[in-house]
Amino acid sequence: MVENPRTIKTYVLRAGRMTDAQKKAYGELKQKWAFEFKPGEKLCPCDLFGNNNPVICEIGFGMGAATAIIAGENPGKNYLALEVHTPGVAKLLQLIKENGLENIKIIQYDALEVINSLPDKSLDGFHIFFPDPWPKKKHHKRRMITRPVTDLFCRKLRPGGYLYFVTDWEEYGYWAMEELSNTPGLTNPYAGLTAGGGFAPCQDWRPRTKFEKKGIDAGRKIIEIIFNKEDENG
Repeated sequence: MVENPRTIKTYVLRAGRMTDAQKKAYGELKQKWAFEFKPGEKLCPCDLFGNNNPVICEIGFGMGAATAIIAGENPGKNYLALEVHTPGVAKLLQLIKENGLENIKIIQYDALEVINSLPDKSLDGFHIFFPDPWPKKKHHKRRMITRPVTDLFCRKLRPGGYLYFVTDWEEYGYWAMEELSNTPGLTNPYAGLTAGGGFAPCQDWRPRTKFEKKGIDAGRKIIEIIFNKEDENG
């Protein structure tokens, strides 16, 4: 029996300190740039953003630095930013205001429940950068990149859409490659290359963050994976 992907939490809420500026941003800016999700409701990206621009969903944006840079460089795309940790939400709210960004909406809620509420074929991409690797074997079922969760992602992507996953946990990278390779409807554009084992080359447009630098300084390898949604018309 396949478990509903919403029944297993992919995160643990951890206490985190906020600066006075972050507390102020969270209190004053949340109503403008964050959407209060209610369990069971159905969401439509065009209603959230007020336009029909392509929508990229970022799952777990951390402190939001990369999210803000990518959104600022791509004003013609909308970014649905999902995060459960309040300090990160507060920081991204600050960055949105400081940079005058109009193409980000934040939802502070369980990402899988939010994604499940979206129409099928409504997203143009997923960004999943450095999610919790859940290294203990007994916790592998909590990983974000695992079936049947990857099947859910595939359903929500438009044909031609993409899923972009990055980790500094090598074992998780190989796990994710296998799970995505076994997901019907997704194809790996780098699978046929003789070098690289199907992993994607470094994408120059993805900003490097302090978190990533810490992994590199600790000697961990950065693994990047990209899969595309197949064109249903062949």
